Amino acid sequence: MTAPELTLAIDIGGTKFAVGLVNRAGELVERDQVRVNHGATSDELWEDLAGIVEATMERARHHHGAVPSVVGVGSAGPITPNVESISPLNILQWRGFPLRDRLVAVTGLPVFGEGDGKALALAEGWVGAAKGVDNFLAMVVSTGVGGGIVLNGQLLDGATGNAGHIGHVVVEPNGRRCLCGGRGCLEAEASGPAIEAITGRPPTQPTYEIMVRTGRLVGRAVASVCNLLDLRLACVGGSVALGFGATFFNAAQKALDELCGIEFARNARIVPARLGEVGPLVGAAAVGWRGLNRMVNTATP
Repeated sequence: MTAPELTLAIDIGGTKFAVGLVNRAGELVERDQVRVNHGATSDELWEDLAGIVEATMERARHHHGAVPSVVGVGSAGPITPNVESISPLNILQWRGFPLRDRLVAVTGLPVFGEGDGKALALAEGWVGAAKGVDNFLAMVVSTGVGGGIVLNGQLLDGATGNAGHIGHVVVEPNGRRCLCGGRGCLEAEASGPAIEAITGRPPTQPTYEIMVRTGRLVGRAVASVCNLLDLRLACVGGSVALGFGATFFNAAQKALDELCGIEFARNARIVPARLGEVGPLVGAAAVGWRGLNRMVNTATP
């Protein structure tokens, strides 16, 4: 029996690290995670991540008879290209953390990485709600707010690889100070920690008003991107958005309808990311497969 081709997929979030195995069809076949200990040192955080990476590599060998072909990473940002270093705003210990070299040392595999929102965009375009769509936005509303944009079938990179950071679109001009240094950013107003700071309630216990306000703010930011880039689809994932459910999405769509008045953006839709909670790991795998394919094609004479 032929061993399956697998990617070791890694999702770096502000609340948890997740690691999984994803096959060429975009199916998640193994998964593990550990919560981010915000009281730990930089090296202790790395040890937590390395532990589940090594355990997942072992399961690949013993349960699936395979060695992963590549490592794919989706990380909260900012990041440098291919996650040579990462500086997640919600993980203060990791500023300029050399993630890629650390992962290469532990796994012995090629490592490719993107921001978590960009990874989700690849996943939703591959096997999710944007399959077959050439122009769309994908975003995560969770501990942080990230995004990725596909235009004319190509994932936008930007000058440093951080294009699509919709979390730092200003939605409340006189709003809260953001960890990025700005004020009134979507992340400072609609992320999980922001909701708790503003309302005194954890995002797992929202009121109707909290869900509506969060949805409207996200819709406001999405409308700006749709008007700017001629988009008609936004796929939204993350624990806050998906946890708030229909109330959130109805409020976001209402804001979108009100603010996308220009003809080419009219009828823009905001929908739940189809891949749900597995989206970040499938996205990380998509980053890995894309990187491996490019490496193979470049090496072919």
